[in-house]
Amino acid sequence: MPSSPVSIQRLHTFGLPVYAERVIEADSASLLQSAWREAKREGKATLLLGSGSNMLFLEDFGGWIVLNRIKGIEVKESPDAWQIHVGAGENWHELVRHTLSLGMGGLENLALIPGCTGSAPIQNIGAYGVELKDVCDYVDVLNLESGETRRLSAAECEFGYRESVFKHRYRDGYAITAVGLRLPKRWQPVLSYGDLRALDPATVTPSQVFDSVCAMRMSKLPDPAVTGNAGSFFKNPVVSASDFASILAHYPNAPHYPQADGQEKLAAGWLIDSCRLKGHVIGGAAVHQQQALVLINQHGATSQDVVQLAAYVRNRVGETFNVWLEPEVRFIGREGERNAVEVLS
Repeated sequence: MPSSPVSIQRLHTFGLPVYAERVIEADSASLLQSAWREAKREGKATLLLGSGSNMLFLEDFGGWIVLNRIKGIEVKESPDAWQIHVGAGENWHELVRHTLSLGMGGLENLALIPGCTGSAPIQNIGAYGVELKDVCDYVDVLNLESGETRRLSAAECEFGYRESVFKHRYRDGYAITAVGLRLPKRWQPVLSYGDLRALDPATVTPSQVFDSVCAMRMSKLPDPAVTGNAGSFFKNPVVSASDFASILAHYPNAPHYPQADGQEKLAAGWLIDSCRLKGHVIGGAAVHQQQALVLINQHGATSQDVVQLAAYVRNRVGETFNVWLEPEVRFIGREGERNAVEVLS
């Protein structure tokens, strides 16, 4: 007799009313593999999940969800750096706090990013001028078919802007079990964004950067424990120099960030805000009033509410600027991950 569907509303930060056939917790590589193998024998789709902080479930998931709960933090020391081995199931923000409590700087700009450590390499998480690739030493990846664990160097992870090999070659049939970080003892503050510019690089401490980052994020980003959301919904788009010149001619105050290849990165939140979309509501979903880059579950939103709102925002920005935003959030359908741009087009 088939079992009843399991609510996964509390297992993803959007808090949408969706279900899965089964949910399994795994606190070791062997349990991850055994759960995956059992699902495969039963012919069930499988989704590995940390804290669900970067997921939009489009509908009920028609398979099994395996929660990666591998824990553990080990610190080794060399003359010039600390090496930190972190289990994939460790909470990222708590890891940042823990390293600071031990006097190790380097992760402070990445404070308050929701999610588990194992998810950080997938997106190459980043904030306030620092990305995971800047501190990553290696990532341990489990082949769920063979049971073999391979250690990928940072270079092998092929990190890009919200991009990595874990979205491609190591997406299906693999699980991240641990992340290795390297924090140089000769700490250099990164103070190039927002309120961090007001800090004195000669005297500032990692804890002061951490406090400033937390204050900035809390002032404009909703707490997913209170208001369902998946953080930044869209990537900051990168456009050619000629396209940027066209935008700048009409919007001389457009924020932009020059790229090494001559292109320009634009602020997706500014593009959305310039279309006067803050507070725009479709069903129970809304564009956040303080940060236009965040779509929220304002009041009992459904998956379709969020999809319709995201498509509306994308179309308005595209029609206004001829810039077509790509979601940063991963879209999950009944059988697994879907192409987000195709869903919204």
